[in-house]
Amino acid sequence: MTRQGFAIGALSQQSECNIETIRYYERIGLIPRAERRGRYRYYTNEDADRLRFIKRARSLGFAIEEIRDLLRLTKSGSDDGIDACADAKAIALLNLNNVKARLDDLKRMEAVLTDAIGACDRDIFRGCPILATLSGTYKTDEHGNLP
Repeated sequence: MTRQGFAIGALSQQSECNIETIRYYERIGLIPRAERRGRYRYYTNEDADRLRFIKRARSLGFAIEEIRDLLRLTKSGSDDGIDACADAKAIALLNLNNVKARLDDLKRMEAVLTDAIGACDRDIFRGCPILATLSGTYKTDEHGNLP
């Protein structure tokens, strides 16, 4: 059975997703292997919907394996979707915790960089506090802040 569809270039434009990324998602099984006609791949509207789902999930920080699990849930939910929803919630909560941890790391990085740049302006350090911070020779307090 031949699937009617459109070429990878059209899918890329429609989804604003790089062609190489689409090929990668196909290679790792996140989107089904496209039908080939000669050397061209042809995708369906369902493929485009799936790609938009993946792209949105990636933009929210979900890892590839989490997206794979979420995609399985879109197909295998119970009649009322309660089980699938509970599983999706568990995946989302794990992702949220990872996002919060990354935010904490970013805040810590911001503080260290702000302090290092401020030490340059205060001219209280012999040499360069930024380079010393990166090399680990400029000591910080227990919160990562420079003196």
